[in-house]
Amino acid sequence: MSGPSWHEKLLGGFRKTSDRLLGNLAGLSLARLDEATLDEIEEALIASDLGPATAAKVRARLAEGQFERNMEELGIRVIVAEEVAKVLEPVARPLEIEAFPRPQVILVIGVNGSGKTTTIAKLAKQLVDQDYSVMVAAGDTFRAAAIGQLRTWAERIGVPIVSGAEGGDAAGIVFEAVKRATEIGTDVLIVDTAGRLQNKRELMDELAKVRRVLGRLNPAAPHDVVLVLDATTGQNALNQIEVFKEVAGVTGLVMTKLDGTARGGVLVAAAEKYGLPIHAIGVGEKVDDLRGFDAQEVARIIAGVEELARG
Repeated sequence: MSGPSWHEKLLGGFRKTSDRLLGNLAGLSLARLDEATLDEIEEALIASDLGPATAAKVRARLAEGQFERNMEELGIRVIVAEEVAKVLEPVARPLEIEAFPRPQVILVIGVNGSGKTTTIAKLAKQLVDQDYSVMVAAGDTFRAAAIGQLRTWAERIGVPIVSGAEGGDAAGIVFEAVKRATEIGTDVLIVDTAGRLQNKRELMDELAKVRRVLGRLNPAAPHDVVLVLDATTGQNALNQIEVFKEVAGVTGLVMTKLDGTARGGVLVAAAEKYGLPIHAIGVGEKVDDLRGFDAQEVARIIAGVEELARG
């Protein structure tokens, strides 16, 4: 028996956001669209983690009154979906492998527990499936578990790994990995990094050292600095973007752990506030559960348009 489709997994990943919207919008009607009702709609959107900017845009659209006066909840949700799609469409951009000379170096960052190491494996598998040669580097030397986990994934996917002992010099491992990847003509080098935010200065110094080492061997590296975010943390994900932008110069995002417990609306809030490319979203533990996304599809799921239309 085949498992759930990608669309079904997306429905599960954004269910908490969609259900919260459904609960908060239930009974509201455009037929009595006064200031108090508009306030309730705006609050419902903010409570669903979509962010104040998107909520304000939806409110403004509804206040214009350019719609059928007898439209009910479905009409509100269609407008929500349209506004969410406008926010997501510019940022739904897969990673492009364009660097020359090779390798393209992708530095993957994120707090411990965000799903960073698993995301690296999924990303590597995705690139291998696209016929790119890939190498991974275990630059998170502070956690033996991270090194072991990445090694297991590398063996499973069939890609080479450069790693060292726990507590080793991360910059030295990265140096060795870039050197080796360059020598053998690897297309993509994905580098895991430490995710300790407890001491921001220490993390900043380490990432700066890694960047210096990369720059010596390949002045354009790192070509991408991808921040992995855990969707179950809701608004805390926005704080992490703020910190890592300062610490590491984030160029793109991956949102993971979009499951039934996720507060998936934060994807919209992140897109609205920062405008960074969102390269992929993760909806499960399997190696192929990380993909780019269709902004229109995700927007309709978040707004619950299809579900309400069917019901």
